[in-house]
Amino acid sequence: MPKPLVNSCCLCQTTRMGSVISGILAIVLSIITIVVILTTRVHFQTILFDFVPNNIVKIILVINLCMTILISLLMIAGVLKRNHYLMVPWVVLGIMIAIGLLISVIYTAVVFFIDGFVLTGVLWLIFGLICSAVLTYCWCVVYSEYANLAEESERGRYNKQPYRR
Repeated sequence: MPKPLVNSCCLCQTTRMGSVISGILAIVLSIITIVVILTTRVHFQTILFDFVPNNIVKIILVINLCMTILISLLMIAGVLKRNHYLMVPWVVLGIMIAIGLLISVIYTAVVFFIDGFVLTGVLWLIFGLICSAVLTYCWCVVYSEYANLAEESERGRYNKQPYRR
């Protein structure tokens, strides 16, 4: 049985409301990123496969972002319908994205340092680690709501003990 990692979101909201906010935030950021990818001339490069053309990388990123939107909608539906099974894809995706973001931030900062752009590397590292921390906290809030719903589902919605001792 999973145990909740946090009891509230930002010390003032429930994990349920924090989960909905995390889902909406993921959807909004995905839509903004899709618009930026399709409207700018930024060169995207993968870490391992440098030979992949830039247009193919853009298509892969847009497909991944569309899947993130779909999985976030599924998670929001799971929170609102109190069904923890609908939240599982987001919980798995969230931790994978957090780990991938951390690796990407560190790799990009090291490349900036090697190329001699020390200030850019430091700024990239600072802002990237802050983003990683925020993403990890959002994941912890959603995971806690998932754990609460899983416990509620196992015990029954109305059989929850009023006082835990």
